[in-house]
Amino acid sequence: MKSFGVEIPFVTHLGFTLHRMEGGESELHYEAKPEHFNSFDVTHGGASMTLLDVAMATAARSETPDMGVVTIEMKSSFIRPARGPMVAKGRMLERTRSMAFAEAWVYDAEGRLCSHSTGTFKYVPK
Repeated sequence: MKSFGVEIPFVTHLGFTLHRMEGGESELHYEAKPEHFNSFDVTHGGASMTLLDVAMATAARSETPDMGVVTIEMKSSFIRPARGPMVAKGRMLERTRSMAFAEAWVYDAEGRLCSHSTGTFKYVPK
């Protein structure tokens, strides 16, 4: 397991683990705890969106780990309920000197796509 390179208390609370952060790509793992469920006993959309956000941000930071990023905008689509252990994969699509454009996917334990997101991130000093 790798380090995010910065302390992110909310990410620590949720229990995300970083497995890849290189070459404009990232991979995170997460299994929602019961307190992260919605009223249908599946992962709350807010937790899934946070996972997508962190996957994209980590992909954006992978080539410039000395910089931080802040989310400027993101759009998320929920395809199916997220149950059990999840894998998020992020990919930087393009970057400029000050901005990164990325997308991410969350898959369930059976490898089915649960959610997808695109986002824009601004590079900032750590």
